Amino acid sequence: MPPNTTATSGDKPGTSGRKKGRKARLVVILLVLALIGGIAFGAFWSISTVRASFPQTKGSVTLEGLSGPVDVKRDGYGIPQIYASSDADLFMAQGYVQAQDRFYEMDVRRHLTSGRLSEMFGKSQVKNDAFLRTLGWDRVAKQEYDTKLSASAKQYLQAYAKGVNAYLKGKDGQDISLEYAALGFTNDYKPAEWTPVDSVAWLKAMAWDLRGNMRDETDRALMTSRLTPQQIRELYPDYPYDRNKPIVREGQYSALSKTFQQDGAPSGTSTGTSTGSQGSTGTTGNTGTGTGTQGTTGGTAGTGTGLTGQLTGLTKVLDDLPTAVGVNGQGIGSNSWVVSGAHTITGKPLLANDPHLSASLPSVWYQMGLHCRSISSKCQYDVAGYTFAGMPGVVIGHNGKIAWGMTNSGVDVSDLYLEKISGDGYLSDGKVRPFRTREETIKVAGGASKKIVVRQTADGMPLLSDRDDELVEVGRKAGVDTAAPDRGDGYGIALRWTALDPGTSMDAVFAMDKASDWTGFRKAAALFDVPSQNLIYADSENIGYTLPGKIPTRAAGDDGSVPAPGWDSKYRWTGFLDQDELPYEYNPKRGYIVTANQAVVDKDAYPYTLTTDWGYGTRSQRIADLIESKIKDGGKVSTDDMRQMQLDNSSEIAKLLVPKLLKLDLDDPEVRKAQKLLEGWDYTQDADSAAAAYFNAVWRNILKLGFGDKLPKELRAKNQCLWVERAGSTGPLDDRSKVRECGQRDADQAQPDGGDRWFEVVRTLMDKPDSQWWQAPKSGNRPAAHNRDELFTRAMIDARWELTAKLGKDIDTWSWGRLHRLFLKNQTLGLEGPELLQYALNRGPWKLSGGEATVNATGWNAAGGYGVVWVPSMRMVVNLADLDKSRWINLSGASGHAFNAHYTDQTDKWADGDLLPWSFSAESVDGSTKDTLNLRP
Repeated sequence: MPPNTTATSGDKPGTSGRKKGRKARLVVILLVLALIGGIAFGAFWSISTVRASFPQTKGSVTLEGLSGPVDVKRDGYGIPQIYASSDADLFMAQGYVQAQDRFYEMDVRRHLTSGRLSEMFGKSQVKNDAFLRTLGWDRVAKQEYDTKLSASAKQYLQAYAKGVNAYLKGKDGQDISLEYAALGFTNDYKPAEWTPVDSVAWLKAMAWDLRGNMRDETDRALMTSRLTPQQIRELYPDYPYDRNKPIVREGQYSALSKTFQQDGAPSGTSTGTSTGSQGSTGTTGNTGTGTGTQGTTGGTAGTGTGLTGQLTGLTKVLDDLPTAVGVNGQGIGSNSWVVSGAHTITGKPLLANDPHLSASLPSVWYQMGLHCRSISSKCQYDVAGYTFAGMPGVVIGHNGKIAWGMTNSGVDVSDLYLEKISGDGYLSDGKVRPFRTREETIKVAGGASKKIVVRQTADGMPLLSDRDDELVEVGRKAGVDTAAPDRGDGYGIALRWTALDPGTSMDAVFAMDKASDWTGFRKAAALFDVPSQNLIYADSENIGYTLPGKIPTRAAGDDGSVPAPGWDSKYRWTGFLDQDELPYEYNPKRGYIVTANQAVVDKDAYPYTLTTDWGYGTRSQRIADLIESKIKDGGKVSTDDMRQMQLDNSSEIAKLLVPKLLKLDLDDPEVRKAQKLLEGWDYTQDADSAAAAYFNAVWRNILKLGFGDKLPKELRAKNQCLWVERAGSTGPLDDRSKVRECGQRDADQAQPDGGDRWFEVVRTLMDKPDSQWWQAPKSGNRPAAHNRDELFTRAMIDARWELTAKLGKDIDTWSWGRLHRLFLKNQTLGLEGPELLQYALNRGPWKLSGGEATVNATGWNAAGGYGVVWVPSMRMVVNLADLDKSRWINLSGASGHAFNAHYTDQTDKWADGDLLPWSFSAESVDGSTKDTLNLRP
């Protein structure tokens, strides 16, 4: 959540008594934390202060508003299974129970989505709030609630909110969570009641994380300050359809029965716009530097240094957004696959899923079961799985009939537009149109309120460039081509994004939870408009895949890959694909379906452009190969086989590079010792592997020397500084004036990040040993590299001494896990709070196996270091033959309370790759129940 959350002090005059009271409370909390941390002083009452917020899990509680009794049964990990006799009671109890475990997290989330973080954490969050107010997630959520959601969905949301508020009734902040007590030292904040809109808004935050290629749009434009169009194309190579298969190979995509044949060949004639090539960059503008901003049609704004600065300002804002919703578009992926009963030991399908998100504490997911004692029109649900604290229903999981999983489709549902601003309006087709405006007041804890004006175009696109002073200044300097309007005071940047339109995704959650077959599931999925997800499906006899979502169509020549000219309406979206035009697949002959962010469908088999920026299919093809190796010659897949596949640590880029690295002649005997680690290595990145540590260091240095040092500062990590030629320098190369230039991005957002796009970049350049990418200048006592082998040699040398500094000279002590560590941090006070409070709230480190673009996707950013930045946020395997034999695990635990037994009680097992039993039937739940709480009307 907020990256900077230290609340401001600044007490008003005349509040000395209050200050003394706060100091006294601070002493109490420090004593408590010291006591819990093992220091031998304190008293029993101070322990009780911490435990006061722990949930009651036994006995009986009376809740006003229930129509009948409800039982909450928790297993040994605190995971609740709720039993009720009506839908309203079920969801009211869900709200109550989630608030017991996670209300502080819920409260921060709703302040995030409504742009009100400053009310909790002070002036450090004003900039974030201004940006989030400009997006207006909560406003859109309210429109959804008022105009789009079904009557039943509203009733469930109301019941959920009633349950949350029943928990809050009569409680002070310190009775709810320890963090509120800490906030109380500098802020008189008190939690407000929960509303249904608070729940709906969280789906907007998740949609933001999964919004498509906005970062790629800005990165390509930023690259133009230093790279040529051809070089940019080389850094965004075409998707390797011949090597990494798309998701859909045998399915349908329209009501006209245009079907895919095996391997994606279309049986009918495709119509509509053709699929754009991966990473096309368009043509060069007539003035300024770099490429034009749209396709090959020309006539659009050049992306010169002015626009580069403007987009830099935007990316700074994007990078600074709270990390609760992931690493803001960088490296976001997931794995899911389903195997038909023909290839399983049980004779029934098996389904696996592990979504990849940034690591947070508590985990973004909350496990639970929602059970009607008997299914009827009054009570329709019997479902278990993963949901978000603060939202009713189950997002991923299974009911008694079907199971489903999700991965990010990567479909492009957001575009940036350059807007020619003129006075109080913007240029559109030769005419100035007025902005729609609204004034927002941001309340700030410990400080004065701040007012902002939000400007939107007539079709609702917010002007993001209003949120950064730098954008206003650099917009005055933006280079343009002769076909673009005069820059005047500069261009603004506006956003078109499907999640800013009211939708029905909340209805989709409830509909999927009670779907009983493929037809019902597809009907439910059609309501899931934002974010667009790959949905896999299984029932006891069938498997399937469907792509839902509100997916825009664009004019010919517009592939959405780079910012578009807002002054020309032909670049506005032309509509949205109908649901029956979206790809799906049902019971394919091969007997399995894999989705891991690869291309949905072959570019020659589908008439519409879904995106130009798929993941490159490294994980998906590895999973498919593992399944194929298991089922060949009649082999069968077990539940544990599915688990083992989730833990696969194989490095595909190592398989390509290591044979070449072993052939290099190295003079330094210490470097040769490191090189020998790679001899006989099986390419698996286990935590205890010294070879994995050394190879990944080599890979990181190859990327830095070959690509990172050639990228503009806007893409490089903050700690990466280079001497570059000063603008306008002339004369002999060695005599030209140079200036020290440092990167501007946070380490986990910088490029080259080392993901599978970079795998593909390097793969395509391997047979071009004299490419300019393989050249690197002399640095210190390191010689210049003039070709691929020389650059690889230097990378091996640099990696040896980098690891010597980090891990010691003795390579026998090296291990990947010593570099590749996971820290779980409370996403508010655990990041920027007092050191003792951070110690109390945070956990770790864990030494992890896996890596970037592996199935066990413990991601790290090669531009910034080796630490884990995103992870499989949960793992599950559903057994459709016997649901009680399904397995699951969460990243942390059920509880959001720092000293509760269930705060991180699943993390060790998660790190070891273990899965927990997942009870579903009433008999199995009873057998695993440790605590039962009775809720009474």
